[in-house]
Amino acid sequence: MKLPHPLSETLAPLFEKLPLDAAMPELLPKQPISDELVALVEELTGLPSIKANPTLAAGLWLYVDDLHRSHELSQQILTSEGSLWHGIMHRREGDFWNSKYWFRKAGDSAGLSVATASIFVDRVEKATPAQVPALLTEQRAEWQKLFEWCAKETQS
Repeated sequence: MKLPHPLSETLAPLFEKLPLDAAMPELLPKQPISDELVALVEELTGLPSIKANPTLAAGLWLYVDDLHRSHELSQQILTSEGSLWHGIMHRREGDFWNSKYWFRKAGDSAGLSVATASIFVDRVEKATPAQVPALLTEQRAEWQKLFEWCAKETQS
């Protein structure tokens, strides 16, 4: 992952315990991945470098499948990035119509297009078991792209 140097060091413990290719293991998670990872994200989101950019915190909560905490943050972030995290969160909880609403509200930003995001929502909604592995790969790539964008915005 391409993150600015101080941030990459800060987040290294999380990404070592849960590499991106193992994160978000379900399209529609029922609960956070583990109490240990939730505790680690609680610690990380309390750090000044993360606290200063709530878009990073919203993304980190999605990374460990804590949709509730991600939602609490993303709905308060009145930027395109906040709307994107909000849309992703709603897609992951299975609220597909609401997900598309937030993607439209975000507009084309952070390298993500409304049309592509909406098509992805439809694909997740209609996914067959055979399609899930490829969709998980796309979900992780989407998360990475938006997280890296938010990290760069922090440095600007």
